[in-house]
This record gives sequence, structure tokens and C-alpha cells, in this order.
Amino acid sequence: MAGVRIEVFSDVVCPWCYIGTRRLSAAVATVVADGGSAPDVVMRPFQLDPSAPDAPSPVLESYARRFGGRTQELLGRVTDVARADGIELRFDRALRANTRRAHVLLEHALDVAGPAAQWALSDLLFRAYFEDGADLGDPATLDAIATRAGVAGARTAIEGGTDRLDAALQDASDRGVTAVPTFVVDGQWSIPGAQDVGTFERILRRLSA
Repeated sequence: MAGVRIEVFSDVVCPWCYIGTRRLSAAVATVVADGGSAPDVVMRPFQLDPSAPDAPSPVLESYARRFGGRTQELLGRVTDVARADGIELRFDRALRANTRRAHVLLEHALDVAGPAAQWALSDLLFRAYFEDGADLGDPATLDAIATRAGVAGARTAIEGGTDRLDAALQDASDRGVTAVPTFVVDGQWSIPGAQDVGTFERILRRLSA
């Protein structure tokens, strides 16, 4: 599987993205334990809610406006699925905020520290949002999370321009990504949705055959 690259289009406030990346991690770990090679995994930006303001607010309010009486049913379902994968989604804590700065940080992490550090940072961002109720629109919060991931220069990157991010978001649109998570293998094969661990394992083994 040497040289294989998997691009993961996701948003840090997407519960299915959190689930999907956790499942991909589990599949990679199993394949590597069996003697296979790990692919390079790169996070790519996508915004589910580009109109979200910088000021945080309880995400449950946003879900209630969008889904009305179906909110508890929908959130209950994804919470149960996530729990089976070792993830505790705390929508009662989660704060709606614009994710542009978080995506700028992830792009920065890829540049200065590489795919592995970016992957670790993305998991910390998911945890901070879904489990800790962190404000991912706050530069200080993002800087602290970056420090935990060993990513230097985060504050400067976060406060810098976002032209590159705009180009990356446009690239996702140009490549036909309309929902997340979407996993793209070697720029050719698209795998939509949070596939189960077994499916990811079969794909990874096929790539290494």
C-alpha cells in the first residue's frame, strides 16, 4: 500500500465524520498489525454550515430550528452509533461556531508537521467539539489544541489570511464533494459516508494486494 493516499473531506462539527475517521483509524491499525502498510491520510476541508457566526451558541438550538420535532430522534440515532465506536457525543455541550479557523489550522498542520500530525490534530478537534464543548471558532482554544498535537505556529496561521482555504473549499466543490465524510483514494476513487470498519479493511487490503 506504499504510496497510497486517502483524502478525507470532512468538517470538524460533523458527527458522521468523527465516526468515519475513527473507523478508518481502526481499519488501518488492523491492516498494519497484519503486516500491511499504512496509507497517507490527508484531511481536506468542507463546511457544513458556512454561514455559522463566529460567536458560539448551543448547537441544539440550531438543530431544533433545522429538524424541529425530529431532532431528538436523529441525534439519538447518531449518538448510539457513535457509542458503539467508542465515541461519546455530547450535543448538550457542543457549540455552533464557524469552522473556517479550524480548517485553516488543519491546513497549517499538514504544511508544517505532515499528515500524521494533521490526523492527530483532527481527532483532538473532534473530541474538543463533540465531547468537551469547546468553541472551535476561538483562536486561543485552537492554539491550545494545536499545542497538544505538537503543531507549532498555530496562532499566526489562524489569524492569517484564508485565501488558501477558499481555494481548497472550491476544490472540494469542483471535485463533486457534496456531503461528508467523503474518502477519495489516490484522487480517483470516492468512498462516501462513514463505512464500517470491515469495509475499510477490505478496501485497504485490496489496495495493498
